[in-house]
Amino acid sequence: MKLAIASDHAGYALKEALKFAFPEHEWVDFGTHSEASMDYPDTGAPAAQAVAKGICAKGILICGSGIGMSITANKFRGIRAGLCFTPEMAELSRRHNDTNILVLPGRFVSVETGLAM
Repeated sequence: MKLAIASDHAGYALKEALKFAFPEHEWVDFGTHSEASMDYPDTGAPAAQAVAKGICAKGILICGSGIGMSITANKFRGIRAGLCFTPEMAELSRRHNDTNILVLPGRFVSVETGLAM
């Protein structure tokens, strides 16, 4: 299964940690590729479009608070992006809201929280 993943500079470290922690997934990385300051829609929009078009089955978007990426992703028809802080929120978001993009707040969660897919 192809999974889209993208972040802004504040989510870069978490994005890279997720890819490393889950090598069994086929990641399509839409960037960013460093911690240099950048605008979240530049990476979030192409990732959301890939999910909306069926190029990727699901996606993970990460920015500092998660709010910007949520707003960006949910502008696309067919996208149901959910901002989650806990594993329980992620599970409920998928089960009850049929989300296809998990949005993580890079400044508030880490791989160690167990929130990743």
